[in-house]
Amino acid sequence: MPFLYKYILFYKPYNVLCQFTDSDPNAAGRSTLKDYIQIPSVYSVGRLDRDSEGLLLLTNDGQLKHRLTDPKFAHPRTYWVQVERIPDEKAINRLRQGVEIKNYRTRPAKVRLLPAEPELPPREPPIRFRKNVPTAWLEMTLTEGRNRQVRRMTAAVGFPTLRLVRVAAGPLRLEALSPGEWRELTAEEIEDLRCFP
Repeated sequence: MPFLYKYILFYKPYNVLCQFTDSDPNAAGRSTLKDYIQIPSVYSVGRLDRDSEGLLLLTNDGQLKHRLTDPKFAHPRTYWVQVERIPDEKAINRLRQGVEIKNYRTRPAKVRLLPAEPELPPREPPIRFRKNVPTAWLEMTLTEGRNRQVRRMTAAVGFPTLRLVRVAAGPLRLEALSPGEWRELTAEEIEDLRCFP
């Protein structure tokens, strides 16, 4: 019987670990991917922190996974980022040029201030609300994926991240799914991924 590759697009909810088993035996009751996806032998392509949400690709195609995660290929990932207070142009330009994080300078990024709050499902639990502190939404496209990078970048320029949602990875977009839902990629989407530069 021929080996079948699987390609799964998942909307990871907030507070879900980006793995199928919880490696911390003392942290009972934490949700993992296994609570949503019962397909054996697929693994996430890249990661999303437990407190981040959005698009996650899972596959058993090791060659494609390597190509999509190897930093030398610089595949873009786009996030909608809610930050505390309203970033000025100086802060946004610093994010665009790259910021220093723990003796490492991030690659240049595409960053823009969104004109309005994007349409997203409400987060459970909701973010903390502070009446006297406004918030804003940024769209950030990065070509690297270091640990908690977006959060560290916005904090480095003085605007802490409150909510983080990955809405695109390469040619894939987070559309028509609700948190916790998944679907298999279409043949066209798989081909687009394979041909993506």
